[in-house]
Amino acid sequence: MVTKMKKASTAKKPDIPLSSSVKDSAQLIWQAGLGAFNKAQAEGTKAFEALVKEGVSFQRKTQSAAEEKLTEASSKISDMASGISSKATGQWDKLETIFEDRVAKALNKLGVPSGKDIDALIHRIDELNKSVQKLSAKSGPSSVAAKKPIKPAAKLATKSAVKPAAPRKRAKAKSVETPT
Repeated sequence: MVTKMKKASTAKKPDIPLSSSVKDSAQLIWQAGLGAFNKAQAEGTKAFEALVKEGVSFQRKTQSAAEEKLTEASSKISDMASGISSKATGQWDKLETIFEDRVAKALNKLGVPSGKDIDALIHRIDELNKSVQKLSAKSGPSSVAAKKPIKPAAKLATKSAVKPAAPRKRAKAKSVETPT
């Protein structure tokens, strides 16, 4: 019975409570929306600041990783360049040696004396000059050769290197008399 009465009482007031409850519901929804907006605004600022901090942290990490990779890459490139440079230098040295050997062989075939041959000849000429001076000193001061010193062959070689000597004609040998 009690349930029948409640149904009957609600059925008698249909316009007033329904419009009032709709207004109340709309008011509650509006207030919930304002509360959500306020909360989103407050938390949005905090969330934005947190995202900025995370972004700065991420940027630093990626920047340092990029710098490490760049340093590593430049080190590898530097090592490769020095390796290539040393190989190229070695090849140029080999090529230079081969060229020098071939030129020396060609000059030798043509009869051009080498630097070693010229040095040996200069040394022999210096020794012969010393021997001649000793012999001329023993023969006496009256000889012309003793009065005029002989220049070392090394000095003559430098002069002849600057100005080539003209070809000489062979002179006939004169008989030399030695005092007895």
